[in-house]
Amino acid sequence: MLIIAGSLQVEPAAREAYLSGCEEVISRARAAAGCLDFLLAADPLEPGRIHVYERWESAEQLAAFRGSGPEDAQEAAILDADVQRYVIASVEAP
Repeated sequence: MLIIAGSLQVEPAAREAYLSGCEEVISRARAAAGCLDFLLAADPLEPGRIHVYERWESAEQLAAFRGSGPEDAQEAAILDADVQRYVIASVEAP
């Protein structure tokens, strides 16, 4: 299993528009083979911060989806990004 997690930074005034523009990508991701979860969400305390969380069954399924990354306008709106890929060996109940 893979987890992609981190955050994006956009202009605070543009965050809601950015997230609205991501709704189609989120829907496509959640319908993609191997996607267990996919979310982009506004941070409640930092006005320009967007949390990224994805969970995939395999690297191959993630790669198959990745061709549909952010549109040029969305990518241009990202001021900074700190997103990492985590390879998970096991999962246990909390």
